Amino acid sequence: MPAPLLEASRISKRFGATQALSGVDLALHAGEIHARRGENGAGTSTLLKILGGVEQADAGRLQLAGSDYAPAAPREALRSGVVLVHQELALCAELSVEQNLCLGREPRRGLRLDLGAQRERARTALALVGMSDLDPARSIGTLSIAQRQWLEIARALVHPSRVLVLDEPTSSLAREDVTRLFRLVRAASQQGTAVLYVSHALEEVRELCTHWTVLRDGESVASGEVRDTPTSRLIAHMAGRELGELYPRRPHTPAEELLRVSVAPPADPLIVRRGEVLGIYGLIGAGRSELLRGIFGLDPQTAELEVLHARGARTPAERWAMGVGMVVEDRAREGLFLERSLADNLSLPALRGLFSSPAARRATSEPWRERLAIKSASVEAPMRTLSGGNQQKVALARLLAAKSQLFLLDEPTRGVDVRAKSEIYRWIDTIASEQRGGVLLVSSYAPELLGVCDTIRVMQAGVLGPARPASEWTQEQLVEAAFGAERAA
Repeated sequence: MPAPLLEASRISKRFGATQALSGVDLALHAGEIHARRGENGAGTSTLLKILGGVEQADAGRLQLAGSDYAPAAPREALRSGVVLVHQELALCAELSVEQNLCLGREPRRGLRLDLGAQRERARTALALVGMSDLDPARSIGTLSIAQRQWLEIARALVHPSRVLVLDEPTSSLAREDVTRLFRLVRAASQQGTAVLYVSHALEEVRELCTHWTVLRDGESVASGEVRDTPTSRLIAHMAGRELGELYPRRPHTPAEELLRVSVAPPADPLIVRRGEVLGIYGLIGAGRSELLRGIFGLDPQTAELEVLHARGARTPAERWAMGVGMVVEDRAREGLFLERSLADNLSLPALRGLFSSPAARRATSEPWRERLAIKSASVEAPMRTLSGGNQQKVALARLLAAKSQLFLLDEPTRGVDVRAKSEIYRWIDTIASEQRGGVLLVSSYAPELLGVCDTIRVMQAGVLGPARPASEWTQEQLVEAAFGAERAA
């Protein structure tokens, strides 16, 4: 076998009292698509940051094409041909599309920025990912999270790279977008690029990747070829134990209405009952997130609302006080205060603000940190130090801490590992089966909706389709309905 293009040997990294990596090894070969898997908090994000020059290792050795490689900053990694697409999007909201696409690699004419070349490079990048109709001068802050995800991918693919690192690149993409991304990744690998693909979606690993390595508790624990590895073995290596049934199957008995939304005809009203999990499927841009945001009061809405027997619109603070909790799709930008502590974030709705005592915030947060197995140094750890999946657990835990009755969940398992997904699904099932509340779940992942929901509706171009029991849907029918190919009565 030829020598690895990128090799990491005995990489270690500590953050205060937390040992994030402890002697991690990795070998990537040219043309290989290598899946790196592990639970949230296993150390994967730290390793990627070291490869990309965001962090520096305390010990160990990196080699790129046989030479020592130790980037002191992301710009150095880019110059070496190591390109990262981060899970938490690293775009500058104040800059335009074209400025972001060329950031760090701005074309110049002498000492001056070549604006014409920058515009042309941006158009090339947008065309590569099927976004030719997007204005390069448009502000990043006006784009959806899915559009921003594609810009990250375009920025990585438009420049030749020796190593391409993709961290949960499909977490905001619909299935047809995932298929398009896979074509682009395979094309890069066929040109000799070594691809490191980080994903918690087992079906993506099986479809795209050739090799796999599992990281657990900061150590490399197993590796192999995807075609020779059963899915059950992958899960067991990642979780450190066998997992039972991923989707719970306890019976739910819907009771009184918690939510009624009068939507545009001819659709029936959107109704969520206590003891029910109602799912909404659809393509990116179909209006699913906007629907939830309008119910919660984040965006203006024109529909007639009755939420927990109260009519009319309310602010998010009023919704929290009523017993309505929401997990937004973009946790980093809207869902969490990343510079504040875990305790501040988790207890905020329950204690109605940040002016409660530190002791009260700790007392509220610690039980939920333990119950949901949130990995952090303590409840005082800043949210930015937690992995993306553990940040998501905090976003979910605060709904429980606030004793919510109506749960509005927008892509709640985005960037979450398989064991955490299993825990979240059981948490949702408990809410419904014990009639603690009702759940309105928006997801781009059809198997998730089919596995946990009682009823599913499909939204297509802002129109909400009829409600049908989840048992009457197949994954193919959901996709067809999302594209408008089927209008089930």
